[in-house]
Amino acid sequence: MKYYPMTIGNAERQLPICKINDELYIAAFVVFGDYELTVECARELLKVAPEHDYIITAEAKGIPIIHEMAKQNGEKKYLLARKVPKMYMTEVFETSVRSITTAKEQKLFLDKQDADLMKGKRILIMDDVISTGESLAALEGLVAAAGGIVCGKMAVLAEGAAADRDDIIYLKKLPLFNADGTEKE
Repeated sequence: MKYYPMTIGNAERQLPICKINDELYIAAFVVFGDYELTVECARELLKVAPEHDYIITAEAKGIPIIHEMAKQNGEKKYLLARKVPKMYMTEVFETSVRSITTAKEQKLFLDKQDADLMKGKRILIMDDVISTGESLAALEGLVAAAGGIVCGKMAVLAEGAAADRDDIIYLKKLPLFNADGTEKE
């Protein structure tokens, strides 16, 4: 297996390069179970984050990061768009999304209680990796439907062409790869 070196704050990692299809490989960035990396990502993101009232992410890899961001920033609440509506969720807001790492279309759901919290508030959208921008767009739609104001969009990593966007804040660029492990041009 080939790896791509990545350093966020004081955390150095070797990201495994994984096949998406015959022409496209990506470096897998996974914070689950990696507390040191999660803490460093949150610390570095907060250094460049715009002022906000709440942070929102889509389930699942962004959860530990926004949890740690809220903890470090003294925030009492963060928001989560779920992939499946839960029984306790009422008057659910819904949108569709297709990401580069998911084989089929998915849905994101937001509970009315969380939507009510967003109304008229500055909402920071956060994701672990931005590639196609589909997840961000879906989250923007949920925030708009709830009456929130998107004050910023950010990620730990911007993959491929996402690094050329000027509407997102990110910590590092992440290249796309060929089957032999070389970076795509």
